[in-house]
Amino acid sequence: MPPNTTASTGQQPGKSGRRKGRKARLIVLVLVLALIGGVAYGSYWSISTVRASFPQTKGTLTLKGLSGPVEVKRDNYGIPQIYASSDADLFMAQGYVQAQDRFYEMDVRRHMASGRLSEMFGKSQVDNDEFLRTLGWDRVAKQEYDTKLSATTKKYLQAYAEGVNSYLQGKDGEDISLEYAALGFTNDYKPQAWTPVDSISWLKAMAWDLRGNMQDEIDRALLTSRLGPKQIADLYPQYPYSRNKAIVQEGQYSELAGAFQQGGTSGSSGTNGTSGTNGTGGTSTGTASGGSGTSGTASGAGGTASGASGTAGLDSQLGGLTRVLDDLPPAVGVNGDGIGSNSWVVGGKHTISGKPLLANDPHLSPSLPSVWYQMGLHCRSVSSTCQYDVSGYTFAGMPGVIIGHNQDIAWGMTNSGVDVTDLYLEKITGDGYLYDGKIKPFETREETIKVAGGSPKKIVVRETNNGPLLSDRDEELVKVGRKATVDTAAPDRGDGYGVALRWTALQPGTTMDAVFAMDKAKNWTDFRKAASRFEVPSQNLIYADNEHIGYTLPGKIPMREESDNGSIPAPGWDPEYRWTGYIPQAALPYEYDPERGYIVTANQAVIDSDKYPYTLTADWGYGARSQRITDLIQSKIKDGGKISTDDMRQMQLDNSSEVARLLVPTLLKIDPENQDVREAQKLLEGWDYTQDADSAAAAYFNAVWRNVLKLAFGNKLPKELRPKGQCLWVEPVNTTGPADEAEKVRECGQRDPDKAQPDGGDRWFEVVRKLMDQPDSEWWSTPKVGTRPAAHNRDQLFKRAMIDARWELTAKLGKDIDSWSWGRLHRLFLKNQTLGTAGPEFIQYALNRGPWELGGGEATVNATGWNAAGGYGVVWVPSMRMVVNLGDLDKSKWINLTGASGHAYSAHYVDQTDKWADGELLPWAFSDQAVEKSTSDKLVLKP
Repeated sequence: MPPNTTASTGQQPGKSGRRKGRKARLIVLVLVLALIGGVAYGSYWSISTVRASFPQTKGTLTLKGLSGPVEVKRDNYGIPQIYASSDADLFMAQGYVQAQDRFYEMDVRRHMASGRLSEMFGKSQVDNDEFLRTLGWDRVAKQEYDTKLSATTKKYLQAYAEGVNSYLQGKDGEDISLEYAALGFTNDYKPQAWTPVDSISWLKAMAWDLRGNMQDEIDRALLTSRLGPKQIADLYPQYPYSRNKAIVQEGQYSELAGAFQQGGTSGSSGTNGTSGTNGTGGTSTGTASGGSGTSGTASGAGGTASGASGTAGLDSQLGGLTRVLDDLPPAVGVNGDGIGSNSWVVGGKHTISGKPLLANDPHLSPSLPSVWYQMGLHCRSVSSTCQYDVSGYTFAGMPGVIIGHNQDIAWGMTNSGVDVTDLYLEKITGDGYLYDGKIKPFETREETIKVAGGSPKKIVVRETNNGPLLSDRDEELVKVGRKATVDTAAPDRGDGYGVALRWTALQPGTTMDAVFAMDKAKNWTDFRKAASRFEVPSQNLIYADNEHIGYTLPGKIPMREESDNGSIPAPGWDPEYRWTGYIPQAALPYEYDPERGYIVTANQAVIDSDKYPYTLTADWGYGARSQRITDLIQSKIKDGGKISTDDMRQMQLDNSSEVARLLVPTLLKIDPENQDVREAQKLLEGWDYTQDADSAAAAYFNAVWRNVLKLAFGNKLPKELRPKGQCLWVEPVNTTGPADEAEKVRECGQRDPDKAQPDGGDRWFEVVRKLMDQPDSEWWSTPKVGTRPAAHNRDQLFKRAMIDARWELTAKLGKDIDSWSWGRLHRLFLKNQTLGTAGPEFIQYALNRGPWELGGGEATVNATGWNAAGGYGVVWVPSMRMVVNLGDLDKSKWINLTGASGHAYSAHYVDQTDKWADGELLPWAFSDQAVEKSTSDKLVLKP
């Protein structure tokens, strides 16, 4: 985020981040020159090797299979806009162009999704492949293609694959990407043809990273080894509906199948029989009959399901499962943790143009290249034979556009966080597994994993009626399952216990149909019908057309018995814990033209639990970002104010720390005896709570926040949740208060630092907020360590955190506080997700970029996330930003994290990153005239 400015000024930041990026590029250039000159591997790495994979972007190429010529127009950032006269030609050209820019990324993605990473990278990936084969994404994707998708969708997927394969034809690996040349040092891997199923399977990988509360289920069960039910409940507070508003406030839902209504017609029925208001999503009150449970409560969080108690054996199983999950490469997120996003839409009555504005910035893991690929797909003349005129963001390897706008509507997405996964503890024997008092046989299949440079490995996948046994993929899980102790309500141990996963994405679905349908939707009715087929992953979808705004929640969302809210692992042997069905699509919440004139989604609760009869999840985000966005909108529109496109951009860059606003007044009242600590404390005097990159106050406050969390909570969590390398003498089980030294035990953390707890997100904001009014809570106790004083109440712990933060920053940034800045701690490194993290050192230098010193922070609108348990480095980011102006689509703006190209020395590898870091947006040409004016390269593909 910008230094030297608050969010309301919109001024551009300092140049420290840009200088870092430029310095990195100079280092890479020197390295390349050294390689080419023969200093290191020079005989292999030549100018021709580096340039061989660069795409042709001008002139003419022949593409067999086209029915007519296709134009590919690229702007100064290499972003392609494709023009064709038939749908098939459009998607065939899309496949060709994406392969030109990003085929290596596409190839890695499909190998991950199909559990075949070992074919590219050897034995180091065998464990990952075993786990991914157990999940069986590619098998489900094939079932989807064979049985669920429409004939038209299959036609488009086939055309896309033909385009990719036309690009591959006759090319060796080094002709496709520099990474293949690097792989050639150790591997004779050859890229294979693309298939339609390869595109579909990526949807499963995306859904995995956006899967909801699976990690929370594991963590709650693990917490039982050291904390009691009340203490766990303290760490999972109920959603603050009265303070942080849910998404749907004036909207409706209907239990009548197919009740998709458009404005001007009669509305869907409201809850408890009250009528809607002429299709505009009028207020619905009361509670409908027939539902069970509540939405978003944390009831049961402090305990475990019947027969699945938090014993040492189960804890070890779940801890082992967490280690397996940590090792998996992320698809789009941080392996399901910390995933957020912002989107909001403002109706025309509040905008300068009088037409809606829509903003979106999904928060995902930083990757190089970015997970998103910008492009436009244009029919020269929209008709029944060529139906698309759409522009936006998609994934390399997938046809269509995922987020963006067409000529009539715009839409954005954030992760809904609904609970679509459940873990089941299974009673297993040599013959099968126990269910309803009987032994049932496993469904089994054998998988063969090919290993580059090694022998193939065969595994057997076992499935119960709840899903695949994840515990089969980890030897430690098997061993502990045999030794697990259980309570008297559970069946006898026998040969042990396993852990199975039930997940909606392991069933064939229709999301690919939804993508194409949304891309050509013309109005709210079309959009809602299209969205109803967007089964997995469930997303918050916001909508705007020239006159209207809306929100809808699609997705395949399970229903459970009232005794099971999906918050903890359930006993697989008990039929009462089976899913009872899925919430009907027509019964999912939506909102259309609310009276307030805007809709905000930022992973908060979808709807107030008192107003909805179904359980959506027990683990919403807690609404810190969403309420801040709402406050920013309200501050702009009060007294008749109007919002501009640039106002929307500035809101995306808001750095305000809500937890600082809560804690700093108390921190300033504390009287530290040490002069150096008092000097650091003075940084907080007059601070406006904005976390600019050059802010010393933000650096010190975030260090204090990190140490408050560590002292109050982190040191009291079980080792399975704490970061690796952190070894502590910890309190005994079931206490948070200080203990005698003789009673303490030494434990070392086991979780990857980027995924450890307490991560400092908005759940922890809410935990601390509630405890602020309990200054003598046992959570505020921490023992003396060395010369650091013990604490027995809130203010004593805050003083200790201020001391620890001062000396931590002294070690990291120096004693002189005038040299401190948040950006020096909070840095972004962009890494190639394969060879950039595990390849030879000179390859990593060649492929990676950074660092950039950033503002922003965890659970702020400008969510450059960091994990307080692990450190200050950036672990997720606004992966793109866009603002769509429905009054004039050519005045819309967009930016990507990196660039259009996946080629390391292309001018478009990271050419958007400096502007992204500075908070800038690029012009987004859409009309024929605007695209033609912005075109710098034109390629014609001929039949």
